Amino acid sequence: MSQDEGRREGAVATQDRPDEGLRRARSGGASELVTSGGRTEIADVVVAKIASMAAREVGGVHEMGAGMSRTIGSVKERLPGVAADPTQGVGVQVGERQAAIDIDLVVDYGASIPDLANAVRSNVIGQVEHMCGLEVVEVDITVDDIHLPEDDREQPEQPTGPRVL
Repeated sequence: MSQDEGRREGAVATQDRPDEGLRRARSGGASELVTSGGRTEIADVVVAKIASMAAREVGGVHEMGAGMSRTIGSVKERLPGVAADPTQGVGVQVGERQAAIDIDLVVDYGASIPDLANAVRSNVIGQVEHMCGLEVVEVDITVDDIHLPEDDREQPEQPTGPRVL
């Protein structure tokens, strides 16, 4: 397939070296690597899972997701047979050769948020580029909350007896 034929079919070279024959095409929720030996499709959810795991590897990340998604995730985890969403707190846009990633975090109290964000960004970019071959053009990070040490302490139970006599 010539480079012109590939462009007509929606594929473009991923590198400036057309002699390698590596192409990436977009097909409904997946990124596709095309070589002379065949095709490899990478679903958007795969990129999201990789980004989520890479973010969680960084010390100081307490949890992933914004307030409501964490609440819903917590409820889901308590239901029998329902697993937690491994992509909670991660949104991705995957193109033919590039990916943009949005991450929502809860950080541990005491962590330097700028340093943490840079470490998360660096780890996510490294893992996605290594594992998927996509160029990560941006990783936007939103710190939605901070986890305080007293949040781990059990709340005293309210008396359950009658309130009136």
